[in-house]
Amino acid sequence: MVFKKITAAVSALVLTAGMATALPKNASVPMVKANAASAYNYAEALQKSMFFYEVQQSGKLPEWNNVQWRGDSMVNEDGEETDFVKGGWFDAGDHFKFTLTNAYSAAMMGWGYIEYKDAVDKAGMGELYRNNLKWGLDYVMACDQGNGKMVGTIGDFEGGSTDHNIWCSAEVYLRKHHLNGGDWERPYDIIENASVAGISAAALAEGYLIFKDSDPTTAAQYLKHAKDLFAGADKIRDTKDRGGMGSMYPTSTWLDDCMYAALWLYKATGDTSYLKKVENEYIPNFPTESQSTNWKYSWGLCWDDTTQAAALLYAQITGKQEWVNHIDKHIRYWMGEADSNIKKFEGNITSDGLSHLTNWGSLRHATNTAWIAKLASDTIFKDDSAKVKKYNDWAESQMNYCLGDNDLGLCYVLGMGDKNPIAIHHRTASGIHDDHWNSLGQSSGGDEGWQTEYAHTLYGALIGGPDSQGNYDIEKIGVGQYEYTEVAIDYNAGYTAALCAMIDDHGGKPLSNFPAQETPKWAEWEVAAVLNGKGNSYTEIKAWAMNHTAWPARVAKDIEYRYYFDASEIFDAGLTIDDIKVEGKSQQYQAGQQGYATVTGPYVYAGDKSGNTLYASIKFEDGRAIQPTGQSEHRDEVQFRISIPDAVNGKPTTGAWDPTNDWSYKGGIATATDLKKADSLNQQMPMYVNGVHVWGTEPDGTKATKSDYTFTRGNGTVTPQPDPTPSVTYPTNIKVAYSEQYHQMRFTWDKVDGADKYGIAVYLAGKWRIQTSNITTNSYTSPKNMTPGMSYKVAIAARVNGKWDTVNAIKNAVKVTVK
Repeated sequence: MVFKKITAAVSALVLTAGMATALPKNASVPMVKANAASAYNYAEALQKSMFFYEVQQSGKLPEWNNVQWRGDSMVNEDGEETDFVKGGWFDAGDHFKFTLTNAYSAAMMGWGYIEYKDAVDKAGMGELYRNNLKWGLDYVMACDQGNGKMVGTIGDFEGGSTDHNIWCSAEVYLRKHHLNGGDWERPYDIIENASVAGISAAALAEGYLIFKDSDPTTAAQYLKHAKDLFAGADKIRDTKDRGGMGSMYPTSTWLDDCMYAALWLYKATGDTSYLKKVENEYIPNFPTESQSTNWKYSWGLCWDDTTQAAALLYAQITGKQEWVNHIDKHIRYWMGEADSNIKKFEGNITSDGLSHLTNWGSLRHATNTAWIAKLASDTIFKDDSAKVKKYNDWAESQMNYCLGDNDLGLCYVLGMGDKNPIAIHHRTASGIHDDHWNSLGQSSGGDEGWQTEYAHTLYGALIGGPDSQGNYDIEKIGVGQYEYTEVAIDYNAGYTAALCAMIDDHGGKPLSNFPAQETPKWAEWEVAAVLNGKGNSYTEIKAWAMNHTAWPARVAKDIEYRYYFDASEIFDAGLTIDDIKVEGKSQQYQAGQQGYATVTGPYVYAGDKSGNTLYASIKFEDGRAIQPTGQSEHRDEVQFRISIPDAVNGKPTTGAWDPTNDWSYKGGIATATDLKKADSLNQQMPMYVNGVHVWGTEPDGTKATKSDYTFTRGNGTVTPQPDPTPSVTYPTNIKVAYSEQYHQMRFTWDKVDGADKYGIAVYLAGKWRIQTSNITTNSYTSPKNMTPGMSYKVAIAARVNGKWDTVNAIKNAVKVTVK
């Protein structure tokens, strides 16, 4: 989605096509008046940040979740949510749930709404914002186990089958967990950690302030838990009990979180004992700079350091000048204004203006401090116009840097701007079905043709960011470089709060038709087949039924595919349907296991009135074993044979068996080489899921036109998705003719509908190298006088609608040897 700039006179452009808005039902889309200096539609940015938090939802999704490609997750085969604490947000591009980051994110988001509620509500996003915030708060509250003890981590955090070793979508993750461990419940731990309990208390106290008028019952529960958690945290006063989160979130301080929580409880209750505790116990022990008595002003606001958040909140509450000065020093430190009282910024300020603290989530740190600067400008500095302008300008420069105001012209907020990073560390957004994620975002999937394209646009997610020099090479940075490609709920938290302030200053308008409806980029269900054996009286097939679902990822119990064959020559020879035998041979699963298929037939195809077309049915007793979670799980191999007797009543049946006129055989069986290659995909072996024809074409021309899944939540549509079986976008039936006289080759292939160009690539020295990409016919002749005996792997790609399908071209590559 191009991120539209707006001015005071021109409102943001909106999408004209797509599914229903993600705003609440019956909500209008008001326009908050934009100031003349406004550069971006910050309301759109906030709307998309809410979308990201909806993507991160775990468990059974609420009716208001409008992410079409997300479904319920962490549920067993009976549809029951099995996590010890249900709901909550997944932490990042994985499937862990950490109470620490859920609470921290909710606390930052809640603060933004408390301070700028009127602006968010006026922009028409109040209910959307509150819905998302409440989702996180409810989870945090449910993690409270009493006396400061909390559920710390839910997820596979130990043993060989850890979360980070599994790459699949959230909807099917628990199936992989079950496959590896045999159970349907993810591990969890209960920890006594003052940092976790403290930030949770703060978030819930904010929740009380936000919901006390609209939902007093829930608000009262938030406040009760906030008080209890704070009391427990204040007694624990230690952060060493980290449990499963320890290697990823090694909490190191507690005083900052407890001070922050006490101040919010003071604001929520008016009870001065909380303020006195801050002044008598926490401030005397407030962190100081190394080898100094000065209060700590360096580093920055994040999940493990809420020092500056607590300091700003105390300055707001009391107005004490020394704390106002402290926040002033902190912001100037981030701006690089070192002097005798302020040490040099320990990160680097790039040539295009980013205050870069660390490579791990550099934009997360910059936008968190932008939030501090924005709020301070509107509160404790509001009477100093010069300071307000200076700090506001700096804060907005950090926010706008994320949105594309940088030397690279790169928008680090996904789904916005003209250019985004292309390698994103997020499992569900990728739609990976075979656990091979290393090629995501790369120009080539290598010799094996691994998936490079993401299934989904992860709208609104703030990605990690550039290095300390402002560099971010989107062509070279891979998914595995987490410090740059990670997205996370805490990355978006301070950024989201700052957007609330930006809307207050500049206005903006949420998109009226967001999110746009996605249609599958590839076939979600497929059948591949090769010839496994043949004779004068039989044909044996080896086939894969494949589940590549991602809209959303899912499994199905009822799966069947069919092999159609023409029996006219059999009947002409005097045989009957009773003489034809259909039988299963070897297969991937054993009888009694999910994934075992029953091979039956022959059956008469109703679409052929002559009665000559029959079919074999390959129907899985429970197809849920075919799941998009790994290289062996995403497909189910079955071998089957169709045959007639060699003789009937002593008379040979020679000539009565001819597979070449069989509908499914003509789908590519004669030329298919390998089940892993695209040439084995057989669109004349139709597939049916839950009774819906989802793949291939029947002999009478009936094509798959529906999906087995219909999005129905909230404002969703009941209309089935468009045909999930895409037209072929790569050359097939590649043939090679050799010239021994000139030592050259001529390639021909079937024309691809809609192709305006073809290209040739050769695999040399471990890389695919383009030879030409300007072929306008379906043939190509190599140069003369090539070296006899040399072998090459050649891929032929087509350009359709301006896009090259290199993945399938590589999968369909041919090996040639010069003669």
